[in-house]
Amino acid sequence: MLDLEVTPERSLGSTTENWEFILGMHFSQAVAIIQSQVGIIKGVQVLYSDANPLSVDIIINLPQDGIRLIFDPIQQRLKTIEVFNMKLVKLKYCSLPFNSPEVVPSIEEIEHSFGATHPGVYDAAKQLFALHFRGLSFYFPVDSKLQPGYAHGLGSLHFPSGASPIVSKMAIYSGVSVIDSRPPALPLSCYHQQLYLEATTVLRNAHGTRGLRLQLYTEGSIRSLEPRKQCLTREILFGDSCQDVASNLGAPSRVFFKSEDKMKIHSPSAHRRVQSKRSDFFFNYFTLGIDVLFDARTHKTKKIILHTNYPGHYNFNMYHRCEFQLELAADKVTEDTPLDAPVTINAYSKWDTIASRLTPAERPVVLHRVGSTNTANVFGSTFSYGYQDIIFEVMPNNYIASLTLYHPPAPYHVADWNTTTSSSSSSTSAVSAGGNRNMLFQEPKQGQANIRITA
Repeated sequence: MLDLEVTPERSLGSTTENWEFILGMHFSQAVAIIQSQVGIIKGVQVLYSDANPLSVDIIINLPQDGIRLIFDPIQQRLKTIEVFNMKLVKLKYCSLPFNSPEVVPSIEEIEHSFGATHPGVYDAAKQLFALHFRGLSFYFPVDSKLQPGYAHGLGSLHFPSGASPIVSKMAIYSGVSVIDSRPPALPLSCYHQQLYLEATTVLRNAHGTRGLRLQLYTEGSIRSLEPRKQCLTREILFGDSCQDVASNLGAPSRVFFKSEDKMKIHSPSAHRRVQSKRSDFFFNYFTLGIDVLFDARTHKTKKIILHTNYPGHYNFNMYHRCEFQLELAADKVTEDTPLDAPVTINAYSKWDTIASRLTPAERPVVLHRVGSTNTANVFGSTFSYGYQDIIFEVMPNNYIASLTLYHPPAPYHVADWNTTTSSSSSSTSAVSAGGNRNMLFQEPKQGQANIRITA
């Protein structure tokens, strides 16, 4: 049985194991705590809505411990902590127990532990009496036959048996009521010397995507007496070296080397058995929600991936949500928007709305992710659509799972097939399966046709 300390309007945690669920902490940080308590916290459930991931709360349910952690679906930060079964957990306030097998959480015990507060509120429909403190509420089941003289609190109610009501549920939240509670800003105690993303803007010019401008925040200088939030603005551009990126964003959370190229079969030299001794590599920034891919030969930035961290996606909980904003010129006119109005895309945009104003590749590439040791993917496939130098990975619910920005480099291998034709010069681009190669199909000048495949 967990033995936890209650801090109103802040947290619920273990003083002996040195961990706590703090209001405002990110979903992934709560999961990390649960994973650290393997064998102690069991039977964990994650509840979310596939169809409406932005309107239904994300919930971590701990049925064997009687605890429910409720996260805001947009910010993905903890907004409410509920204890829905008081018999499964021990609770203390200021190191004094008020709920345990030996201490019954009656109304007298609550008033003794927490002191006086405003008169409670009776919900006749649910037959519950709620006693509210700031950032903390207790709920007592009350028989409907009781006299309705509760205007001055529980003490004014007459109990036929003379027994006091017992707490059935407790809630910790930020603010004055559970209904209006919102997750506070990420607490400084949850920074852990990491860099976090406030917002990012995709930088583009007439030739395509240039890179990103990131609004960042982290813990301020340790020379001050009190820790504080420090805001930064940084840019990463295509062509930046890995040293440039590390100088701007700090050391990555992980460096990942691509072990294989699943599009190698499309290369003119695919039949050769000689393997390259070099490999493209990623800088993974999990708390920023981005990956940066570097070229194996030049160590220059050639691809950037932005993750939206929707529940129901294969990579959910690996990244924080990247709050990006991208503006593109519209290709089509709709009833509500003129042609000269830009298409604004962010982490909450739906693909059908985007596709109504752009002209992406008609046929998507089906992407089915599996692990190296586990070939099962219970979340199913996603669909990748190409548009200019951007790849949109779309989930079955029409939300964007990731946005890949790439900068076509000078080709490593070029295969030219020269044929006689008579068409005008133009070019279009398409996405190849897996997103590991960029294929540029160029309409030839008159008398010549070149099909170029770049690595």
